[in-house]
Amino acid sequence: MKKKALIFGVTGQDGSYLARLLLKKNYIVHGVKRKSSSLNTSRIDKIYIDPHTKTSFYLHYGDLIDFSSIIKLISEIKPNEIYNLAAQSHVAVSFKIPEYTSDVNSLGALRILEAIKILRPKLKIKYYQAGSSEMFGKTKPPQNESSNFYPRSPYAISKVFAHWITINYREAYGIFACNGILFNHESPFRGETFVTKKIVDTLIQIKKGNKKILYLGNLYSKRDWGHAEDYVIAIWKMMQRKKADDFVIATGKQHTVKKFIEIVAKKLNMEIKWKGKGLAEKCMWKKKIIIKIDKRYFRPTEVDSLRGDFKKAKTHLRWKPKKNIELLVNSMIKDSQS
Repeated sequence: MKKKALIFGVTGQDGSYLARLLLKKNYIVHGVKRKSSSLNTSRIDKIYIDPHTKTSFYLHYGDLIDFSSIIKLISEIKPNEIYNLAAQSHVAVSFKIPEYTSDVNSLGALRILEAIKILRPKLKIKYYQAGSSEMFGKTKPPQNESSNFYPRSPYAISKVFAHWITINYREAYGIFACNGILFNHESPFRGETFVTKKIVDTLIQIKKGNKKILYLGNLYSKRDWGHAEDYVIAIWKMMQRKKADDFVIATGKQHTVKKFIEIVAKKLNMEIKWKGKGLAEKCMWKKKIIIKIDKRYFRPTEVDSLRGDFKKAKTHLRWKPKKNIELLVNSMIKDSQS
């Protein structure tokens, strides 16, 4: 009998890659999307088939702030595995809408876990909670499963709650519930407001002459960037274990935002130069300023340095990243240029 998976956040970057992976593994996949006035299914359009025909991929309306929709979906679908990838996931935006961010990210996870608890023992369900390297915040790298959390944004704080409530339900009720603490992971499916996608898309447009200037915040934030397609494999592997556990997923390598820009520019054959310091620092191309610093893009509390130690995942999941930052940038550029 085919396994059934329920993915909250299926229309996002990770959800779309995970849905593809599970379909390849012969799952029946059910995805949950929020109702909106505009279609937001572009990442999954290629795998979605008219429900009137035979398919293994189904879409449902639901919302993590609506418990009745959550428990109704779970009781009707009866999934073997639930993946919670849904979130208000933009760190900067979380400072603007902290209450909504907390409701979705923190209480959303709690609502799913409570539904699983209520529906037991009739349904035996494995649960995956998407964590974030942002939870480590000010803790010095390398960060692993034993590192202390020091969150620096409403987003990161909401994810810490979701992490610990997942552990609590695992220990209190014997639910198979695991946390994946994923470091930054990008892809062609990355949202347009995230810095890596913003850099790639805007530099391509600047080279074409369609845009003049890219405005950015902290160029010296250090991040551990991997490819989302690699990371969903680790997510799936966590859920195939007999005993639930928590894992850091990362590359173990670190680059500044400035270095990411330089990698993209080199791939685009743009010879860039930097001038100035601090807020006055600028990036030049063909004697024209193409990148400026805007203090509005700095967070009220910055996270300076993230670099993951994925030894536990390598040992127990037999997982390691296949795509380095060069391949990641190549894939993002190719998609933006197509």
